[in-house]
Amino acid sequence: MTQVHFIGGEKGGVGKSVVARLLAQFWIDRETRWTGFDADPSHGALLRYYDGFARSISVQRPRDLDSILEVASGESATPPEHVLVDLAAQSDRALHDWIDAGGVLDLAKDLGVGVLFWHVMDDGKDSVSLLDALFARYGERARYVVVLNRGRGEDFAMFHGSATESRAAALGARVIELPALHKPTMLLIDQLDKSFWAATQRASGDASSSLGMMDRQRVKVWLQRVYAGFQGIEQLA
Repeated sequence: MTQVHFIGGEKGGVGKSVVARLLAQFWIDRETRWTGFDADPSHGALLRYYDGFARSISVQRPRDLDSILEVASGESATPPEHVLVDLAAQSDRALHDWIDAGGVLDLAKDLGVGVLFWHVMDDGKDSVSLLDALFARYGERARYVVVLNRGRGEDFAMFHGSATESRAAALGARVIELPALHKPTMLLIDQLDKSFWAATQRASGDASSSLGMMDRQRVKVWLQRVYAGFQGIEQLA
């Protein structure tokens, strides 16, 4: 079964594109077939780092969104195991309008395509409220992965022990704590414009184009911890 992963959270700055990049690298490292759609016109991280796997789309164009399900269903070619959609902040209305107008979740079910909504959160109240709204909209018709991004927050008490957490459990949502990478290391990765895989490699020649030994080691350990949280995602379809 092909799975479509919508990486959202609606708020800007919660780390959606980081999660999308991590999933992409996770599948590449495991030689898993996937296709990506980059719907973030202002950031475009998925397209920048994985241009051989991803294409740019606009959530404002229904025909662009149609192509997600066409790829996932194998309408014109052998479908990949995963379809990854990196959403921009404040793109939920256009996406939900497309899903509702086209009966996308019902069609996906008929086609044998799984749909997972990834909700990436910081530790603010808005992230919890937006997750409530997502659950209210789709309920048991979809599957969910809730990402508590410790790179964007340290205290998730507003989620833990809340009615929202109980609702997540009732809906079978997977809750993942995304560990924070050492902040100076993450800043250096962005400065050097590296993919997470490239950040673990020592560049030949110009030493200034690669991370130092300990920074590379920090990235390797971080990826191992992140990947451990991703294990079993296929079972949510």
